[in-house]
Amino acid sequence: MNLVQFISILKIRRYVILLTAIITVVTAVAINAMLPKNFLATAKVLLNYKGVDPVTGTSLPAQLMPGYMGTQADIIQSKSVAIEVVKKLNLTEIPNIKAEYQKAASKQNIDIQEWMAERLLKNLDVKPSRESSIISIDYKGVEPNFAAAMANAFAESYISVSLRLKMEPALKASEYLSSQTKILRDNLHQAQEKLSKYQQDHGLTSIQEALDVETSKLRDLSGQYSVMQTQSIDANSRRNDAAKNMSDSPDVALNPVIQNLRMSLVTAEAKLAETAQRYSKNHPVYIAAEAEVAKLRSQLQTEIDRTVISLNNSANINTQRFGDVKVQLERQKQRVLDLNRSRSELTLLEKEVDIAQNALASVNNRFSQTLLESQSNQADISILEAASPPLTPNNPRLLIIVPFAAILGSMLGCFFALIAEFLDRRVRTKDDVLACADIPVYEFSIKPV
Repeated sequence: MNLVQFISILKIRRYVILLTAIITVVTAVAINAMLPKNFLATAKVLLNYKGVDPVTGTSLPAQLMPGYMGTQADIIQSKSVAIEVVKKLNLTEIPNIKAEYQKAASKQNIDIQEWMAERLLKNLDVKPSRESSIISIDYKGVEPNFAAAMANAFAESYISVSLRLKMEPALKASEYLSSQTKILRDNLHQAQEKLSKYQQDHGLTSIQEALDVETSKLRDLSGQYSVMQTQSIDANSRRNDAAKNMSDSPDVALNPVIQNLRMSLVTAEAKLAETAQRYSKNHPVYIAAEAEVAKLRSQLQTEIDRTVISLNNSANINTQRFGDVKVQLERQKQRVLDLNRSRSELTLLEKEVDIAQNALASVNNRFSQTLLESQSNQADISILEAASPPLTPNNPRLLIIVPFAAILGSMLGCFFALIAEFLDRRVRTKDDVLACADIPVYEFSIKPV
């Protein structure tokens, strides 16, 4: 069968096609009239994802928008939001719903709120926008007012659940930070007490000032130690020299008394020599001169011994003083070392106090922030457009069903026309003649004279 034969069949059987199309359209209209009507109500919510949070001051990066929108759509379609809607509208108190639940509860063990939430979610459709931050919440219902009320209830419950999801982590964090604040406050108190006790035990009011004073004393004692060491060495050297060479010792030789005695002794010896030339040894004058010389020699030796003893005493005194200064110097060194050690330990204790203070201040700041977050009732979601009762049903739609039924009826009519043609085959074109008789067909054209 070629196209010409197919078109000729459709022309001849056009009444069959038309009748089939009319019957199909009428049937579709009748079925549409018998089917229950569904109304679609839409509520739109706006997500202020680029807004700055009044508490934290943070904003959602733009690159997280697709995932963020998908997450919000999943939250709206979650059972938590549906249960919130059930509670909000008190749907479990409606007698018809209770009766239906009693029938369903005999077959499955489920809570009435969860059962009702699952039924509500079947008629819910959430459509996040791809190019904006608007989410459409569609709900289908057999009544326009019910559909609008459910769409608005889902929008409001979504805002409530989102706010709760935002506040609950902050509330838990604030409780944890509150306990940590108490612990850190106790740690700071212990560190301060340890620092105060250490200062009291060591008598440290101002350790740097005390260290400066003790260091100054150490410098003075070091200078005295050097001087005393030099004096002690010099005194010991003079004493040793005087002990070995009494007469030739500089300290002995330079003694004015010894010098006078030596001069007197030389004069007396000269006088004794002169007397010896003039008088005999038994002469009273000689004896007197000899006694004078012996007296001067005794005085000279006594003065030399006294000078040596004086040098020895001076050396002993210098040695003793040098030892005392050395002991004081060692004690002062130990005192400075102890102060340095105390300063190091005090510095560590002060650092512990500073660390405890900084930790407490940081946790206090974070605690204040999370406390504000847990008490904040400002959501970053708002209802852009509340759902209103739809005037026309969404499903079924007569304007869509009638053209579709006409097209379907026309196709069925063509099918029935072909079946009728095959059951009652007739010759309608020259191709039919060629197919049935298998004889040539000649065509003549007569031109008028």
